[in-house]
Amino acid sequence: MTGWRDLLDPEFADVLERLPAVDFVNYEKFRADSDATSAARAAQVDTTGLTVEDREVVSEGASARIRLYRPNGAGVRPALLHLHGGGFVSGSPDTSHARMTELAADLGVVVASVDYRRAPEHPYPAPLEDCATALRWLLEAADTLGVDRDRVAVHGVSAGGALAAALALKARSDLCFQFLSVPITDDRLATLSMRRFEDTPIWTRAVGQVSWRHYLGALTPGADDVPVLAAPGRAGPDELRGLPPAYVAVMELDPLADEGLAYAAALSEAGVPVEVHRFPGAFHAAFSSAPGASVSRRYLAEETAVLARALRVHLPERAGPVKYRWLSDSACDGPG
Repeated sequence: MTGWRDLLDPEFADVLERLPAVDFVNYEKFRADSDATSAARAAQVDTTGLTVEDREVVSEGASARIRLYRPNGAGVRPALLHLHGGGFVSGSPDTSHARMTELAADLGVVVASVDYRRAPEHPYPAPLEDCATALRWLLEAADTLGVDRDRVAVHGVSAGGALAAALALKARSDLCFQFLSVPITDDRLATLSMRRFEDTPIWTRAVGQVSWRHYLGALTPGADDVPVLAAPGRAGPDELRGLPPAYVAVMELDPLADEGLAYAAALSEAGVPVEVHRFPGAFHAAFSSAPGASVSRRYLAEETAVLARALRVHLPERAGPVKYRWLSDSACDGPG
């Protein structure tokens, strides 16, 4: 026993039995079930005040699919490139549709949520290439979209955090900020938290092993030849130096916590401005599973505030506690 239940925030206790069993071995069924659930929930989201459209975009001869959110009204705005979670295997723009709707509306920013190709059918580097294509297109179309090229940030959750970190390494000068939420960063799975939390909700070492095998394709997880752009946690000071400022969020009871903290420390040691927050009593992406919990609300409020500061957006003063339109006590659709 890991003893993690003794550390669990009591507000998360009721949701545990309703969490999905992540199965990346039988990934086709898991993905289909997750996609169906996410699509049904996305259909219920109120997008009033926004223009939302699914598009295929092309840059330098490559194409990628995105969901584009644009606040109504004229003006030049910052932009957020969002990369969803799902362990590289599942997830889609539907997974994070509600939250991206909210961030676009509350921050008044353009959001491009990338529908990147998924492993194992499309292993590394295909998902990262889609993200890079989407970013290039966003910058090329900035004038048409009313986007300020100097205020474009990347935002990734879980596997999307790995892709966001890799994209920052690949296209560093094109981004003003990187927001890495519960990021997957290291295929070696050797941290203390990865060994300690063997049966925690949503993410475990066993899930991570299968996820990395799917994502790396012909490469072997843990081998010396795994490139930094596949596993950013392998990056050294020379590769990290000069990256855009970062925010890293980890959850105390997440097996991924220590690698996220280690990546934040490596960024700091390389001279990259970085803020890191370890949220107590929470498991992997608990803010998606139980967004109404106090810790989840703290995370969501901080996410909004951090992005507002990074993108130089003024948030109006709110009377009373922050209320999120999409909050529910429903279980999440899968990892991240």
